Amino acid sequence: MTKVKICGLKDPLALEAALQAGADYVGFVFAKSKRQISPQEAKDLVRQVPSQIKKVGVFASPSLDQIEAVLKEVELDFIQIHGDFSNQHLAKLPLPVIRAYQIGKEMEEVGHSPAAYLLFDAPLAGSGQTFDWQKLDSKAVTKPFFIAGGLNVDNVLEAIEHFSPYAVDVSSGVETRGQKDPLKIKEFIERVKYGL
Repeated sequence: MTKVKICGLKDPLALEAALQAGADYVGFVFAKSKRQISPQEAKDLVRQVPSQIKKVGVFASPSLDQIEAVLKEVELDFIQIHGDFSNQHLAKLPLPVIRAYQIGKEMEEVGHSPAAYLLFDAPLAGSGQTFDWQKLDSKAVTKPFFIAGGLNVDNVLEAIEHFSPYAVDVSSGVETRGQKDPLKIKEFIERVKYGL
């Protein structure tokens, strides 16, 4: 069954909705973004997350020092990296990496990534825009991968049918007026898990 990651969580109510509805991964954004959370805030939230649900820290073009500073504060299970970050540095990280690629921009590197997981996103991550699905030949991808970029309750089953991904990743698609919406979180997860 396709797994679900709810990303950009910042408040306890939205996190609780994700946990109750059966999210497999929960994401906390440490990159500059309207969904950015401080390590201290994230530290308080991750205490609520049971061990079977994986906690992901999201970074954009980070330095090793920036990642290590967060890991000292926050107990995470995965590191998700967007933007510039050398493959040599991946080996130095103490947790499995989800390496994000923007479709149409960074595809030449995908086959050489040593990351444990890949994530395919729209050219502008977090924008709520889908990418051109025809530009990704998912059958050629040899690692488990996440599909992100403009997913919502209306198109997620179509995305799953098209790509057969390991997981789907949603952020803006479960928001109302820029805030995570517990009802939309529940509906999205139920649509993926049960086709409801």
